[in-house]
Amino acid sequence: MTETVAIIGAGLIGRAWSALFARAGYEVQVWDADPNVLDRFKGDMATLCDTMQAEGLLEDGDAALSRIRTCPTLEEAVSGVIFVQENGPEKIEVKIDLFARIDAATAPEAILASSTSAIVASRFTETLENRGRCLVGHPVNPPHLVPVVELCPAPWTTSETMDRAEAIYSAIGQVPVRMTRERDGFVLNRLQGALLAEALRLLGEGVVSVEGLDATIKDGLGLRWALMGPIETIDLNAPGGITDYVARYGGFYARLAEAPAGPEVFSVENAEKIAATWPQDRSPENIRARQDRRDARLAALRRHLASEQS
Repeated sequence: MTETVAIIGAGLIGRAWSALFARAGYEVQVWDADPNVLDRFKGDMATLCDTMQAEGLLEDGDAALSRIRTCPTLEEAVSGVIFVQENGPEKIEVKIDLFARIDAATAPEAILASSTSAIVASRFTETLENRGRCLVGHPVNPPHLVPVVELCPAPWTTSETMDRAEAIYSAIGQVPVRMTRERDGFVLNRLQGALLAEALRLLGEGVVSVEGLDATIKDGLGLRWALMGPIETIDLNAPGGITDYVARYGGFYARLAEAPAGPEVFSVENAEKIAATWPQDRSPENIRARQDRRDARLAALRRHLASEQS
């Protein structure tokens, strides 16, 4: 018997999740609070599946689309499902309401996961009758090109829920990263935040241009980190491994840590100063073109990594 999942919230992230679950053979039921989003959903999904098929990420776009349907109500969308992926607005009051409705309308054994980028699950699941089956399943945009998904439990999330969620995400081709406890920003955004703070400081001080800083990541650290993470990197960059690396370079990094970038680097004033040095065309057409170029690069990188592993 084919199993069914629900996608709550049909924007960019919701569409990507729909494609991933449908590609893996699940029946997918989709709902969004905005009727206009649901009206556009079929066409948007067809475009996404065509793109994925062209990139070699989907064998049969028509078959995937046939497994996806929209529903007029949230309650209908979550009826009979084994798994719910919520992708609503990043607002705590919205998530509290959505999870209360989902919890009341699903079988107790169904897993309820949120795509939230920064709100830990304890903030919107504490009062739920079946709160032990709730967790955060935080993807990276776009999920169909960047496969990591962070699994962050609330204090009451059961180990069985974590095990089952990990198995389901693995089955649809994602790379689940399991956390042991809640931390604001999870893992990815905490790491990204540390890098971004230093980037904004260097730019605000005029040490480097925006183009130069981005090139340092795109053509430097990004290429390295696409193949191995920072811990494997330092393990391989010193003859004696991690401990040897810290013995050699720890003093330098310790001096940096003594004067970290402060909260002021995230001020609007600093952002305006940086933006003024990088006059990008912010028209919708240009933004879409830049996103398409990004997605094409990610798809090419993913194909390369797959070939390296085969």
